[in-house]
Amino acid sequence: IQFYGIDIPTLCHDEGLTPYGVCRLCVVEIGSGDKTKLVASCMHPVWEGLEVRTHSNRVIKTRKTILELLIARCPSSKKLQDMAALLELKEVRFEPLNDDCILCGLCVRMCEEQMVAKAIGFAGRGPDRHITTPFDMNSEECRKCGACMYICPVCELRCQGPQADTVLCSGCINTEPVCAPDYGDAMCFMVPCLSCVKGPEDVK
Repeated sequence: IQFYGIDIPTLCHDEGLTPYGVCRLCVVEIGSGDKTKLVASCMHPVWEGLEVRTHSNRVIKTRKTILELLIARCPSSKKLQDMAALLELKEVRFEPLNDDCILCGLCVRMCEEQMVAKAIGFAGRGPDRHITTPFDMNSEECRKCGACMYICPVCELRCQGPQADTVLCSGCINTEPVCAPDYGDAMCFMVPCLSCVKGPEDVK
C-alpha cells in the first residue's frame, strides 16, 4: 500500500524487523458491503481482489482512539504529538500515565534480530508489562551499542539501573550522565548513569 503512496501510520514497524502488529495504528478496514472488519495491515495477508479501506470514517475513528491511549501513556512524546496533529486529534479523554515506553517492542526486536544480543525483553503481564534486562540486572549480553534507543519511536525511555530502588534520570539538568558522550540525548538504558542517580520520589 505504501508503495502506491498511501500513508498508513505506524509506531511498531521497521522494514528490517519482523512485523509485530502491537501498536495497531496501521489498522485498515477490509471486506465489502456490510461484511467488513478492522485488521492490522502489517500482519494481515493479502490476496487478489481484497478490498482495503485505509482512511474510512471507521478507520480514522479507531486510529484516533488508539492514539489517545498512546498519548495518555506517554504524553511527552513529540512524535505522538505530531501524529495527533496529522489526525486532527485535539483532546485526550484518558488519564495520563506519564510513562516512558509505549511497549512497541522495536528495541527488543532490534536487539534480538539485528544485534543478535537478546539483552532486553518483555516481562510481566497486563498493566505490569514492561521492558527490562534478564532478572532486572545489568545484562552481560548488552553491547552498549545504543541501537535500542536509536530505534525507539518515542525516545523517552529512562536509564534503568540494576537496583530496583533507584531510577537513573535521563533528563537531569544539574549533572551530565556518564553515558552522554557516547549516546548524546538518546541514552542506552543498559548503562548506569551514576552521576544522576535519584530515588523514585525525586523523578517526575
